[in-house]
Amino acid sequence: MTKHDLHDVAERWFGRSAESLAPREKRVLELIGLRRPITSELKPPAPQSASFGDRMADRIAEIGGSWGFIVSFLAFLLAWAVINTLILAGAAFDPYPYIFLNLVMSMLAAIQAPIIMMSQNRAAARDRRDAGRDYEVNLKAEIEILGLHDKLDRLRDLEIAETKRLLAEIAERLERLERRGGSGEAP
Repeated sequence: MTKHDLHDVAERWFGRSAESLAPREKRVLELIGLRRPITSELKPPAPQSASFGDRMADRIAEIGGSWGFIVSFLAFLLAWAVINTLILAGAAFDPYPYIFLNLVMSMLAAIQAPIIMMSQNRAAARDRRDAGRDYEVNLKAEIEILGLHDKLDRLRDLEIAETKRLLAEIAERLERLERRGGSGEAP
């Protein structure tokens, strides 16, 4: 698509100059001009492109945010309390109020929270990238639909003009026939 074409298309579909369009919008218009599907341009990156730390953060967040983890951690807490309160009542390694357990849980939370946040940041980045792709696909679809409406409107206008021309021609022939019929002449 030439610069002139891009400018015309931008004015037509966006109502503003091509220079004022975002790069993403220009790219969509160029792909429309090339008659290429936008989805072939938007391949997601391979899942292995994540580093070991990123994959580990995702896995820890997946496990830490599951019902299995919650239930198993609840069972661990209950076992800790039973062992230190009932079974080892006199020689408990962490007697009630379970100060050592509190320390372990605080350290776990201090390590687990940033790891889960890293995973959430990566998920948010993926979501933003996916939203950008969705925007481009939807924008292209909307422009293509508007283009189809314009084509249908032009075809309808041509058909109406042709119908009017044919009706005028038929009316003219009928008028001639009526004139001949009124004067007694053969057609």
